[in-house]
Amino acid sequence: MRWAGKEENQETASVRQQLKTVLDGLKYDLLELVISRSRGNVQVRVVIYNGKSIGTDDCAKVHRCVMPRLEIALNSQDVHLEVSSPGIDRLIKDSAEFAFYKGRGVRCYRTDINDWSQGLLESADEKGIIIKTNKGALNLAFDIIAKAKLDSGVSSVSGSSQEV
Repeated sequence: MRWAGKEENQETASVRQQLKTVLDGLKYDLLELVISRSRGNVQVRVVIYNGKSIGTDDCAKVHRCVMPRLEIALNSQDVHLEVSSPGIDRLIKDSAEFAFYKGRGVRCYRTDINDWSQGLLESADEKGIIIKTNKGALNLAFDIIAKAKLDSGVSSVSGSSQEV
């Protein structure tokens, strides 16, 4: 798992910035951008989020708006674009993603106890996250989180505070 953010090549960083501008105007966040080239074709995968449910209409709208920008930015007419939502049980791939999921259920596999902790995400910063569990607030530093994903099974919790 890459918690510090993955180094992007110059092309991907440039395309990310251009898409971010378009998506900001449409009121979507860009969670993931993957660009791959094969036999003259360019495959682009984009994952969008807006804090609500993403449907096919949202994906189609984003596809229509970003496709011309991608063709220009990638200097290709053979661009295949896939636009999707994060999904209800998304594997969280980067520490920066946590900021988008405040108030959502998350599960984190912890290296300090070799087990999962789950709860509602209260906050995230550059050092870690705070999740609200049945036993209280749990502070998890990124260095003890081996794997994390959204958890649609967590809807509400209550309790006191705990720190790790």
